Formats: sequence, structure tokens, C-alpha cells
Amino acid sequence: MLTTTSPIISLKQKFNDYLNVFLPTIDAPKVLKEACIYSLSSPGKRLRPVLVMAMAEALGNDLDVLQPALVVELFHSASLIADDMPCMDNADLRRESPTLHKKFGEATALLASYGLLTLAFEKIHSSSRALMQQKPSFSSDANKICSIALELASRCSGLKGATSGQHLDLFSPCKTKESIYDVMYKKTGTLFEVSLALGWLYGGGDLGKMEQVKKLAYHFGNAFQIADDIEDLEKDVALGGLMNIAFHLGLKETKQIFFAEIEAFERELLGLRVSHIVFSEIKEKLLDAVRSS
Repeated sequence: MLTTTSPIISLKQKFNDYLNVFLPTIDAPKVLKEACIYSLSSPGKRLRPVLVMAMAEALGNDLDVLQPALVVELFHSASLIADDMPCMDNADLRRESPTLHKKFGEATALLASYGLLTLAFEKIHSSSRALMQQKPSFSSDANKICSIALELASRCSGLKGATSGQHLDLFSPCKTKESIYDVMYKKTGTLFEVSLALGWLYGGGDLGKMEQVKKLAYHFGNAFQIADDIEDLEKDVALGGLMNIAFHLGLKETKQIFFAEIEAFERELLGLRVSHIVFSEIKEKLLDAVRSS
């Protein structure tokens, strides 16, 4: 259980304060703007923005990464809108409130998803300009950082990432361990990759260690999704198992895989020489959930 003094709660509140200032600045027709604000205002965990901020804090360069944190929340909200649509998961509720298409209609929901996705790319570019203003010593790398971030976000959100992940989740003809891992990475892991990578890039991390950061995110994303599958096992069994790894491999083997992913995540953290209590809190929360299942 997270307390009100938890670093996760603290970073979440800092991000929410920033988000509340940002929301009125969205420039769009009235109803479309309302739809975007409705989606972004949904009371989520804000885990992905928190990871951006925690990574930057762990690097110790005292850089403000609230704008890169907003980038991942824009990507996340855009993906949730699309996932909930009648042609996808056909969900009526999201976090106990009507889904966007239920409240605003399918056309507005689709356009809001497009709008938030493209706004995320715009904010990557403006984050690079802000980096130059924050610390001139990083300005020489700002253009390179922007280029890396744009390539990463394009891949992770596109046909090699979340877009294909959603398609495979819906239409994959087979449910092998390899295919499930592929969906886990593309649908879940890619956004964690963007989160940790943006925290590293805009937090002043060594650009030569990006592959290690991607490995860190890969293992974290797997551990996160496996823990989620274990928690949702009973519900997913009633739906035929879906892409739930615990359903297809069994609970015992799935737990072994989970613990191996946690160990790999810890090794990558050590290799990058970054440490933050947020990483420890999230890890312990996942461990507690799996051990109690």
C-alpha cells in the first residue's frame, strides 16, 4: 500500500499539477478540446510519467522533465482511446467512467486519439528546445537527443510497436510463448521504453548507453505485464484466456518467468548505475502482487 508520503505519490502529484496547467492550453475546436481534456483528466496511476521523472532524478542533473513526462501520458491516453473503441475492445467504462467514445461519440474519440498522438510528437520537439534553455552545457546534444527521441517514439508507437501489438492482441492466430512475449513487448513494453528512455535522454543520461536503457525497459515491461496477467488470470479465464501468459503457460512457470524478469531489471539498473526509491517501490509492489496470487 502506497502512503501519502510515498515518492510515487509525490511525483504523481507534481505531474498532475503540471497537467492541470497544461490542459487549458490545448488548441482545438471546443468539443474536441473537451474530449482531449476528458481523456487526460481521467484519474490514472500516472505510472509512465512518474518513471520519466524518477529516471531523471536518478541521474542527478537537476533537469525538469515534466514536458517529456507529458509526452508519454499523451501517447498513453491516445492508445487507451483507441483500445476502448467498439472496433477494438468495445469497452463502455474506463476507470469507472464512460469511455471517450461513449461520452463524445466515435468520430470525436477517434480524432482525439489522433490529436493526442501527434501532440506528443510536437512536445518531444519542444522538450528539446527547453533542454537547451535549462542547461546550456547540454545544448550541443539537444538536436541529437530530439532525433533519438523522435525515432524511438515513432518506432514504439507505430507498426513495429504498439500498433502491431494491438493488432496481434486482437487477431493473433496462435498463443505460443514467443507470440505472447511479442505482444507483451509491443503493446505494453514499448511505452515503458519511451518512458524510461525520455527520462534518460532529457535527464542528461549518457547517449552511448541507450541500448542498456532499452534492455532495462524491456525487462520492466515484461515483469509489469506478467504481474498484471497473474492478477487478471481468473477474469481472463472466463474470457477464454486471451493473451494472458499465465493461462497459456500455467501459474508456476509464469511466476518463475516473472522473478527472472525482475532479476534482469535489477541487473540492468546496476549496470546503468541508477537508483531511485520509485523503482524499488514499484518492484516491491509487483513482487507482493505475484507472491500473494
